[in-house]
Amino acid sequence: MQKEKEKKKDEKKRKDQVLLLLPSNELRFKGPFTDVVTTNLTLQNPTDRPVCFKVKTTAPKQYCVRPNSGVVSAKDETLISVMLQPFEYDSDEKNKHKFMVQTMFAPSDNPDMETVWKDIEPDELMDSKLKCVFELPVENKNGAWETAKAGFGSSNVEELKPVIKTELHASPKVSNVEADLRNAFADNKRLLAEIEALRKENSTLRHDGLRARSAAQSSSGGTEQVHTTQAGKAGTMNALQQLTQGNAVPPIMYLVAAIILGLIVGKFIL
Repeated sequence: MQKEKEKKKDEKKRKDQVLLLLPSNELRFKGPFTDVVTTNLTLQNPTDRPVCFKVKTTAPKQYCVRPNSGVVSAKDETLISVMLQPFEYDSDEKNKHKFMVQTMFAPSDNPDMETVWKDIEPDELMDSKLKCVFELPVENKNGAWETAKAGFGSSNVEELKPVIKTELHASPKVSNVEADLRNAFADNKRLLAEIEALRKENSTLRHDGLRARSAAQSSSGGTEQVHTTQAGKAGTMNALQQLTQGNAVPPIMYLVAAIILGLIVGKFIL
């Protein structure tokens, strides 16, 4: 409670915004949100003095703002591009995204803007808050497409954080910014696809290498087994031949035996 009271006191002390914001209360983003959605915010300076500005948001990871800070010259205006990054939209989820544009008169004696923002007194700051509105196309009863509001930010004030830092005093064309972002996302997707393809190719090469090694080992083992079997068979045949040759009776022994047998038979006959 005490902090809220202090915030209210600070807000009362702050000066009224000197810049004119177009739009003044809401930033509208039209879906679908599968790609970058860009909306524009114009800051007009009707005064005779240059005004410094800084853009903050409650969701810095969801938005890219160019430029997110700078100086609006006297009687001049600056176009700010607010780019919503792709995300999965849930209609049941409340949208609490908000933006705040902080401003102050630019000092003439201090060109270092970072130091100026740090040393500025709270009562010298001016700010304007904007709600974010998401719009989705819906089909009506007649089959025509209409734009429906997706949700407003809550009225409670949340902590606002600086958006992604960009170049100061830059006002690029919105079409070029969208094209650059789309090309960047396309390159990112292409690189991820190439990395995945290389991983699959590497895995395939590993499997093929393992299969080749396994096949080579199996073939080598089978050849050795065949050689061993043939060698065993050859040894067996040689042993049989040697055994046969060792047990074989020379022919001359048969002749001697026949002569001796004839002599014995002749004695009995005589």
